[in-house]
Amino acid sequence: MFSKYVILCFNYSCVISKIPNSYRYGEFFMTYTAIVMVTVIVYMAALIGIGFWAKSRNDNTEDFFLGGRKIGPIVGALSYSASAASAWTLLGLSGAAYLFGVSVIWVVLGSFLGMLIAYFWIGPRLLDFSHRQKLITFTDFITFGSTGPSRVAILILSSAIILFCFSTYVASQFQGAGSAFSLIFEWPMYSSVMIGGAVIMIYSFLGGFLAISITDTIQGFLMAVTALLLPVFGLIELGGPSNFVDALRQVSSPEQISLSAGNVGLMAVGMIVGSICIGVGTFGQPHLMVRFMAIRDQKSLFEAGYITIVWYFIVFGGMCLLGLIGHILFPVIDDPELIFFAVTERVFPPAFAGILLASVLSAIMSTADSQLLVCASTISHDLGLSRRFPSKELFISRVTIAVIIVIAIAITLSVPSSIFDRVVFSWVALGSAFGPLVFVRLFGIKCGSYSVLMSITTGFGLAVSFSLLPNTIGDILERGMPFLLALFVLLIFRKS
Repeated sequence: MFSKYVILCFNYSCVISKIPNSYRYGEFFMTYTAIVMVTVIVYMAALIGIGFWAKSRNDNTEDFFLGGRKIGPIVGALSYSASAASAWTLLGLSGAAYLFGVSVIWVVLGSFLGMLIAYFWIGPRLLDFSHRQKLITFTDFITFGSTGPSRVAILILSSAIILFCFSTYVASQFQGAGSAFSLIFEWPMYSSVMIGGAVIMIYSFLGGFLAISITDTIQGFLMAVTALLLPVFGLIELGGPSNFVDALRQVSSPEQISLSAGNVGLMAVGMIVGSICIGVGTFGQPHLMVRFMAIRDQKSLFEAGYITIVWYFIVFGGMCLLGLIGHILFPVIDDPELIFFAVTERVFPPAFAGILLASVLSAIMSTADSQLLVCASTISHDLGLSRRFPSKELFISRVTIAVIIVIAIAITLSVPSSIFDRVVFSWVALGSAFGPLVFVRLFGIKCGSYSVLMSITTGFGLAVSFSLLPNTIGDILERGMPFLLALFVLLIFRKS
């Protein structure tokens, strides 16, 4: 139950659509709403300005999809972090810590280990490989070395998996952002989704990877500031760290102060391993792997890695601490996912609280940009649409982004919101489908085209199948087994 709750926090529509009633009435609400409105407008204007600035720096598809392979350590680190964690960490992880207590640390450890392996083992090898082979997209890496009909099959399957997972993911985030703007500003849902989608389309359309990386850098900075300030002021509210520890023991159940969430024996092992396995999904995320391909050199990559370590420590640690602080300040709350907003209102005046909430809303709104660019590169570059019109490569790429956004908006407005609950498996599905190949290829093991095809099919197919089955403790089957079996298939049949 614990781990399933955390992964469900990826679906923002369930998280952000419930704001405490105290935000909605009276003078506080008017002040609060006005501040949020102004802050969001300023943020949107900045995003569009960045898009126009980056547009002049895109001369070809390598510039548009990889920023010319000139991304530095700060932008590389913060854009990676924001894309990997995003607002689910601020809202979902704090809610999980509130509800389940200190055992949420295993989810943090899994995410942290996934990032470390990605940055310090996968990153250097993928950067070198992609620069030497002049690869532009993650799918270029997946299909590298394959020829003939088998390459076509791998290309089509990989593209279909990416488009399926990311289209649903983008639509889900539009749903969450639309619900938030609709609730806070009392706008119609249709208008809220259209406005959010239009802003994302403008700066992604204009600036490509460079604009997206810079906007994600701003997003990552806002998240880090928020994750640092809220717990600090929360501790001040409680009277300091010593009072915090004493109060936590008084209000918590034995399960909430247990590292195993009250489980013993094999149940405890399953919960811990399943929670840590959430990091496995990191290794097959196209929008994260492509950032290693875009960083300019190995020195910048390692510097970015150390910045990312600090960011993860601040944001993930801060949100865990916030959830525990919230449990003391609000021993009873209707929905644990609201603890971020409840603590914000408690420890900050309306003006600053409004700015923090605007940061969260803006982060949610701009989270979809990296996935959109991957979808655009899949259609325009990988599936060869731009090669049919070589003089209009950038135009086709931009139009592709616009079309995907229109499709995502249509899905958001027409498909029942319960459908979006299924998006939670996309992280695991992508990691299981592509992660094994990333490790094996970068380790220097050559694999035949049919073994790659079988591995991708196994990983994705099992991730879908296990997601439909009843939950296991820690969701260990869903998160770990598809990856391991796909890796096994790839190694056993590597000469096929």
